[in-house]
Amino acid sequence: MALGFTVIVAGLALALGGAQLAWLSGSTYYLIGGVALMVAGALVWARKALGGHAYAAFLVATAVWAFAETGFSPWPLTARLLAPALLGVVFLLPSPHRLLGTGARLAGSSGLVAVVLVTGAFVVRDSHDIRNNAAAEGLVASGNPGAAGDEWTSWGGDKGGSRFSTLAQITPANVGDLRPAWTFHTGIASNPATGYLSTTPLMADGKLLGCGQDNSVFALDPESGRAIWRFDPKVPARGSSAVRTCRGVAFARTAAQGPCAARVVTATFDGRLLALDAATGTPCSGFGDKGTVDLFAGMGQVQPGFYYSSAPPTIAGGRIVIAGWVADNQSNDEPSGVIRAYDLTTGALAWAWDAGNPSNARGPAPGAHYSRSTPNSWAPMSADEALGLVYAATGNPTPDHYGARRTPASERYGSAVVALDLASGAVRWSFQTTHHDLWDYDVPAQPSLFAMRRDGRSIPAIAIPTKRGETFILDRRTGRPLVPVDERAVPVRGAVEKVSATQPFSRFHSMAGPDLGERDMWGLTPFDQLWCRIRYRQLRYEGKATPPGTDEALIYPSIGGGMNFGGVAIDPVRRILIANALYYGTVIQLVPRAETDRLLAQASSQSHAVTNFDLPQPQAGTPFGVRLKPLASPLGVPCNAPPFGRLAGVDLDTGKVLWQRPFGTARDAGPFGMSLGLPIPMGAPNFGGALTTASGLTFIGAAREKTLRAFATRTGEELWSARLPASAQTMPMTYRGPRSGCQFVVTTAGGHNMLQSPLSDSIVAFRLPGCPGQAKKGEGS
Repeated sequence: MALGFTVIVAGLALALGGAQLAWLSGSTYYLIGGVALMVAGALVWARKALGGHAYAAFLVATAVWAFAETGFSPWPLTARLLAPALLGVVFLLPSPHRLLGTGARLAGSSGLVAVVLVTGAFVVRDSHDIRNNAAAEGLVASGNPGAAGDEWTSWGGDKGGSRFSTLAQITPANVGDLRPAWTFHTGIASNPATGYLSTTPLMADGKLLGCGQDNSVFALDPESGRAIWRFDPKVPARGSSAVRTCRGVAFARTAAQGPCAARVVTATFDGRLLALDAATGTPCSGFGDKGTVDLFAGMGQVQPGFYYSSAPPTIAGGRIVIAGWVADNQSNDEPSGVIRAYDLTTGALAWAWDAGNPSNARGPAPGAHYSRSTPNSWAPMSADEALGLVYAATGNPTPDHYGARRTPASERYGSAVVALDLASGAVRWSFQTTHHDLWDYDVPAQPSLFAMRRDGRSIPAIAIPTKRGETFILDRRTGRPLVPVDERAVPVRGAVEKVSATQPFSRFHSMAGPDLGERDMWGLTPFDQLWCRIRYRQLRYEGKATPPGTDEALIYPSIGGGMNFGGVAIDPVRRILIANALYYGTVIQLVPRAETDRLLAQASSQSHAVTNFDLPQPQAGTPFGVRLKPLASPLGVPCNAPPFGRLAGVDLDTGKVLWQRPFGTARDAGPFGMSLGLPIPMGAPNFGGALTTASGLTFIGAAREKTLRAFATRTGEELWSARLPASAQTMPMTYRGPRSGCQFVVTTAGGHNMLQSPLSDSIVAFRLPGCPGQAKKGEGS
């Protein structure tokens, strides 16, 4: 009776949901299957052997439907077949078996067969795992004379952001022996509402240099993790609800002698550019006003939390080039996205690029300010000193999801890469990755410079990874595509303004994945999968770049990507580009002005937290606020089928994928935000990037999992992993210990608030055993 009741209830739930799905022009399977289950359950309740036969027929029909919809793809099969199969196995328990006889045996056997089929799908093939393994092993000169080696002096390893190191002490053969060397704790409490530890340390001047959650700057002994000095700029504690992140600092050696000959440059959350002596951490007195330059100068009104520099400055050609992050979706009157260059020695303004007013090249006139709400550049920049260019990745102008009142300059330079003259700040060229961006598809990552080989020639190239999952490959001298870019038609229905009829798509391997359909909806059980299918049918979605409107629409890839701030890593030896991406959808709805204002007026100030998805963001000065929420089931699991994260290796010169695999496991994830401890390789949402080495290794944390991994760059095979105190939403780096000669790999394990990953204050170093002076666990604390 209990079994019959369970089957009836399951059938009723499927039938009711299935009727709604069918009404929305979705699959009729759930309605039919639900009715069939209720009939089978009623027969089982009545202790009729026919009930077992009916359940077996239901399982067979479900298996046929599941294979017809998904083929032999394991994760989609799991959602459709595993739970009904396990329920079928229950028929083999003594009581049902005794009372239902042959019906129980048939239902139970069918359940066992279905379990074997699902398991076999994982064993035989994973449809998302591509292994061409066709990368050339040609071990030639790296073609990147500025690549990181003993030191790691720039955020991306070198000024071009290749994230490649020439070190090769740690190899595919010995990486399995890698062990923790030391752990450093910043001692600063992380606040999920305001920020997390995300620094990628530098190795320069014999020290590890980084920044903490409170904007403090520190120097560590690279062998032991022991603190050498720390500078606290005393940034006010929370001035707004905005999430604040310091992703790193910059380093430069100058021609000066004595103090500050080598200096650390950083920007604070409260708008100060600082230069510190790399040896002692004391401010450089000859820089600006006693070591400080006011970044709010010329900006007009800057509300707390509306503007700061999350990325480290770029130092090239004797200039400190810096931009800033501008708050999303608050107003159409926010601080400027101006990019400025300052003299490395004196801190004097060298030039400014104001997209909305080129006459501000030397700063605005007294009483005036830079153009408001122009596209901002929050990602790290890259530079080619030989060409005299700095490459800035821009976001779309705020507010992000309504663009009818944007200026021509914002339309031209939003969601683009702009090449600026290092000497003057003049625009040499620009390339737009999203036209009239209404999806928050900022270019989120540092562009990466490399040499492309074509017809026996070496061409200076730039790789531009995007939230859309597209990677554009351009000639970095001119901005012209080296890999063809196609303008494809995109949806326009449902928009409240004129939208672009086409968007650019690169022929370089895309990390975006195919458009979603109803059959791509997923769940841990058929019930939450059904919920997701209904939700999908309730949304307006016609593929990539579906425009937002006053109804609910789906953005996929989401506003977080695709790819994000981790960018790509380039192995110039094996000619491979390493990319990682995340996969989930964002539900967007424009909320009329009056309703937005009413809801915001009712809400408390704490309601602006990043996890409050029901409250619209204001977009003040426009006719609409905007409501944004993830497309997730009631269990808190993304509605799209796994993998939720992927890692890929792509041929640099052809743009063809060499291998691709799910990236990350469910070990630190589960329904309702729980951590189930199950290392199931279903891919994980990820923010952060990879590091490649000359020995053929790729190191990456990034996933919503407390793990750092090493992969074979050529094949994508996982060779090593280590548990961390928290997930590592940053980029690992490597260097040679100046005393031991040992190669270290270091990552920040700070967690991430938006991934709902627990926060930590840890920086962890690894090296091979047997190196002199092995530090004890926690020595650097």
